[in-house]
Amino acid sequence: MKRSAIVISALLTLTASAGAADLGWSSAPAATSPLYSSSSAANWNGFYAGVNGGYLWGNTTNSPAFANTNNNSSGWTAGGQAGFNMDMGGFVIGAEADLQWANLAYSEPAGAPGTFEAKLDMFGTARARAGGTFGQVMPYVTLGAAFGRGTGQFVNGGVTTSQSATHFGWTAGVGIEAKATDNLSVKAEYLYVDLGSQNYNGFGAGREIGHKFSVIRAGVNYAF
Repeated sequence: MKRSAIVISALLTLTASAGAADLGWSSAPAATSPLYSSSSAANWNGFYAGVNGGYLWGNTTNSPAFANTNNNSSGWTAGGQAGFNMDMGGFVIGAEADLQWANLAYSEPAGAPGTFEAKLDMFGTARARAGGTFGQVMPYVTLGAAFGRGTGQFVNGGVTTSQSATHFGWTAGVGIEAKATDNLSVKAEYLYVDLGSQNYNGFGAGREIGHKFSVIRAGVNYAF
């Protein structure tokens, strides 16, 4: 009889404890997500600057065409960026500008024995950024304006005729940045850039040349 009373008492105690836990009466702290927090684990506030390098590929239009109006183009890019972040606690907004050297180009026959080449020598962007912080990592989206300097040239034997023009357009992309130390971060980024078409009127009646391309690049930033 005593054993039965002990067992019944123990069962009642366990049942009461379970009920209290179900009703939220437990004194244990509530579990929180290890991935996302309403406050940043790393401080993203302030100015930063850095360098980057990557690869370009896209489409260069040339009208009137020699063989094709739309031509595949590709090349490499390297440059630098600077920006500012405002950390709002789990959410970061900011602005960034970059200036890039580029060798995005294509060439095609332009009547014997000549060739025509259209290339992008440099480009830059000015963009807004917005992202969320997950520990030391910040994925983000970016959108803004873009510009570039293009060059078209005829090469006929030993004679080269060239002309440059400035293009203006827009860019959008996504990226991810991660803190390596309090001041040093690394990033990877994809941008789509549309620089539209410009008239290169130094070639007789003129040519409309346009550049649209994708950029994939990696970089390093130092926060001040």
